[in-house]
Amino acid sequence: MPLLILAILFGIIAGLRSMTAPAVVSWAARLGWIHLNSSWLAFFGYSWTPWILSIAAIGELIADKLPSTPSRKMPPSFAFRIVSGAISGSAIGMSRGSLALGLIGGAIGAVIGTLGGAAARSALAKMFGKDLPAALLEDAVAIIGAILILKAA
Repeated sequence: MPLLILAILFGIIAGLRSMTAPAVVSWAARLGWIHLNSSWLAFFGYSWTPWILSIAAIGELIADKLPSTPSRKMPPSFAFRIVSGAISGSAIGMSRGSLALGLIGGAIGAVIGTLGGAAARSALAKMFGKDLPAALLEDAVAIIGAILILKAA
Protein backbone atom coordinates (compact mmCIF):
# COMPACT_ATOMS: atom_id res chain seq x y z
CA MET A 1 0.00 0.00 0.00
CA PRO A 2 1.41 3.46 -0.86
CA LEU A 3 2.91 5.44 2.00
CA LEU A 4 0.61 8.44 1.62
CA ILE A 5 -2.48 6.21 1.89
CA LEU A 6 -1.07 4.47 4.98
CA ALA A 7 -0.28 7.79 6.63
CA ILE A 8 -3.72 9.22 5.86
CA LEU A 9 -5.38 6.09 7.22
CA PHE A 10 -3.30 6.27 10.38
CA GLY A 11 -4.12 9.96 10.70
CA ILE A 12 -7.79 9.02 10.56
CA ILE A 13 -7.18 6.77 13.56
CA ALA A 14 -5.69 9.76 15.42
CA GLY A 15 -8.80 11.74 14.51
CA LEU A 16 -10.97 9.04 16.05
CA ARG A 17 -8.84 8.46 19.17
CA SER A 18 -5.88 10.79 19.55
CA MET A 19 -3.83 8.60 21.89
CA THR A 20 -4.54 5.27 20.19
CA ALA A 21 -2.47 6.23 17.15
CA PRO A 22 0.77 7.01 19.03
CA ALA A 23 0.26 4.06 21.40
CA VAL A 24 -0.02 1.61 18.51
CA VAL A 25 2.95 3.25 16.73
CA SER A 26 4.95 2.82 19.92
CA TRP A 27 4.07 -0.86 20.23
CA ALA A 28 4.90 -1.35 16.55
CA ALA A 29 8.31 0.25 17.06
CA ARG A 30 8.95 -1.76 20.21
CA LEU A 31 7.95 -5.03 18.52
CA GLY A 32 10.02 -4.30 15.41
CA TRP A 33 7.09 -3.86 13.00
CA ILE A 34 8.47 -0.45 12.09
CA HIS A 35 12.05 0.75 12.47
CA LEU A 36 12.68 4.16 13.97
CA ASN A 37 16.16 3.55 15.39
CA SER A 38 18.63 6.42 15.01
CA SER A 39 15.83 8.91 14.32
CA TRP A 40 14.23 11.58 16.46
CA LEU A 41 11.27 9.19 16.74
CA ALA A 42 13.35 6.40 18.29
CA PHE A 43 11.72 7.16 21.67
CA PHE A 44 8.59 5.38 20.39
CA GLY A 45 10.52 2.10 20.64
CA TYR A 46 11.89 2.62 24.15
CA SER A 47 10.79 -0.03 26.62
CA TRP A 48 8.59 2.28 28.72
CA THR A 49 6.99 4.37 25.95
CA PRO A 50 4.34 1.85 24.78
CA TRP A 51 3.18 1.37 28.35
CA ILE A 52 2.86 5.09 29.09
CA LEU A 53 1.08 5.78 25.80
CA SER A 54 -1.20 2.77 26.34
CA ILE A 55 -2.23 4.10 29.75
CA ALA A 56 -2.95 7.46 28.15
CA ALA A 57 -4.96 5.76 25.39
CA ILE A 58 -7.00 3.77 27.93
CA GLY A 59 -7.61 6.98 29.87
CA GLU A 60 -8.86 8.61 26.68
CA LEU A 61 -11.16 5.67 25.94
CA ILE A 62 -12.70 6.07 29.41
CA ALA A 63 -12.86 9.88 29.37
CA ASP A 64 -14.50 9.85 25.96
CA LYS A 65 -17.63 8.27 27.45
CA LEU A 66 -18.09 10.93 30.13
CA PRO A 67 -20.81 13.50 29.48
CA SER A 68 -18.47 16.32 30.53
CA THR A 69 -15.90 15.52 27.82
CA PRO A 70 -15.75 18.38 25.31
CA SER A 71 -16.21 17.90 21.59
CA ARG A 72 -13.24 16.64 19.60
CA LYS A 73 -13.91 19.57 17.26
CA MET A 74 -13.02 22.16 19.92
CA PRO A 75 -9.77 23.92 18.92
CA PRO A 76 -7.43 22.41 21.58
CA SER A 77 -8.68 18.86 21.02
CA PHE A 78 -8.75 19.27 17.23
CA ALA A 79 -5.20 20.65 17.23
CA PHE A 80 -3.94 17.80 19.42
CA ARG A 81 -5.49 15.25 17.06
CA ILE A 82 -3.72 16.87 14.10
CA VAL A 83 -0.39 16.80 15.96
CA SER A 84 -0.99 13.18 16.99
CA GLY A 85 -1.82 12.21 13.42
CA ALA A 86 1.16 14.09 12.03
CA ILE A 87 3.63 12.49 14.47
CA SER A 88 2.14 9.03 14.05
CA GLY A 89 2.10 9.43 10.26
CA SER A 90 5.67 10.67 10.32
CA ALA A 91 6.70 7.51 12.17
CA ILE A 92 5.20 5.42 9.39
CA GLY A 93 6.85 7.71 6.85
CA MET A 94 10.22 7.53 8.59
CA SER A 95 10.10 3.75 8.59
CA ARG A 96 9.43 3.82 4.82
CA GLY A 97 11.88 6.56 3.88
CA SER A 98 9.75 9.73 3.72
CA LEU A 99 9.17 11.59 6.95
CA ALA A 100 7.53 14.57 5.19
CA LEU A 101 5.02 12.49 3.25
CA GLY A 102 4.05 10.60 6.41
CA LEU A 103 3.72 13.82 8.40
CA ILE A 104 1.51 15.52 5.79
CA GLY A 105 -0.61 12.40 5.26
CA GLY A 106 -1.04 11.90 9.00
CA ALA A 107 -2.17 15.50 9.51
CA ILE A 108 -4.64 15.32 6.61
CA GLY A 109 -5.99 12.02 7.88
CA ALA A 110 -6.43 13.45 11.39
CA VAL A 111 -8.64 16.24 10.02
CA ILE A 112 -10.69 13.67 8.08
CA GLY A 113 -10.92 11.36 11.10
CA THR A 114 -11.87 14.13 13.49
CA LEU A 115 -14.67 15.56 11.36
CA GLY A 116 -15.79 12.28 9.83
CA GLY A 117 -15.62 10.44 13.14
CA ALA A 118 -17.73 13.06 14.88
CA ALA A 119 -20.34 12.93 12.11
CA ALA A 120 -20.39 9.12 12.02
CA ARG A 121 -20.64 8.81 15.80
CA SER A 122 -23.46 11.35 15.91
CA ALA A 123 -25.38 9.46 13.21
CA LEU A 124 -24.79 6.11 14.93
CA ALA A 125 -25.84 7.51 18.32
CA LYS A 126 -29.05 8.75 16.75
CA MET A 127 -29.61 5.33 15.15
CA PHE A 128 -28.90 3.45 18.42
CA GLY A 129 -30.87 5.96 20.49
CA LYS A 130 -27.87 6.58 22.76
CA ASP A 131 -24.19 7.44 22.47
CA LEU A 132 -22.45 4.58 24.30
CA PRO A 133 -22.84 1.89 21.59
CA ALA A 134 -21.61 4.35 18.96
CA ALA A 135 -18.63 5.29 21.14
CA LEU A 136 -17.69 1.65 21.73
CA LEU A 137 -17.95 0.90 18.03
CA GLU A 138 -15.67 3.87 17.32
CA ASP A 139 -13.19 2.53 19.90
CA ALA A 140 -13.13 -0.84 18.16
CA VAL A 141 -12.65 0.73 14.73
CA ALA A 142 -9.76 2.86 16.03
CA ILE A 143 -7.92 0.04 17.81
CA ILE A 144 -8.42 -2.70 15.23
CA GLY A 145 -7.90 -0.28 12.35
CA ALA A 146 -4.61 1.00 13.77
CA ILE A 147 -3.24 -2.50 14.17
CA LEU A 148 -4.31 -3.57 10.69
CA ILE A 149 -2.87 -0.42 9.09
CA LEU A 150 0.49 -0.88 10.81
CA LYS A 151 0.61 -4.55 9.88
CA ALA A 152 0.13 -3.40 6.25
CA ALA A 153 2.94 -0.87 6.61
